[in-house]
Amino acid sequence: MTSTKLSDLLTEEKIRFSADRLGWREAVTQVAAPLLEAGDITPDYLAAMIESIEAGGTYIDLGFGIALAHARPERGAVRTAISMLRLEEPAPLLDKTEHAVDLYFCFAAVDAHAHTLAMASLARMLSDTDTREALRAARSAADVTKLISEFEETR
Repeated sequence: MTSTKLSDLLTEEKIRFSADRLGWREAVTQVAAPLLEAGDITPDYLAAMIESIEAGGTYIDLGFGIALAHARPERGAVRTAISMLRLEEPAPLLDKTEHAVDLYFCFAAVDAHAHTLAMASLARMLSDTDTREALRAARSAADVTKLISEFEETR
């Protein structure tokens, strides 16, 4: 059984940073790249996420400059997985400034149980103001994984 612990899912190789000025499609493509490379999702999963956002998917905007890109499991989720992309400059969803996002996550789950457990773990971490700010202050994937581990140890 796949772990649903955030520290097991969001590993260093699935965390990226970019100083490039990106559009939201590029940001979603870049945040999904580690999951594609690892075989956690298929190219169809990436296409499904982009289609969903194009159809008015600002629902992936969690607030606080954070977005959680995802699609239905049957569209190409191979394994439950999470990746993260930290942008220096926000890439607004649908180019709407009210949906400015600088912290993109890509989430894939193979079933409802895995989805619920992994999402609860991520939601707990992102709902903590100090942790959100520490994520933004992180300068390396190692900084992020250390932060996640420390957060899990104290909760």
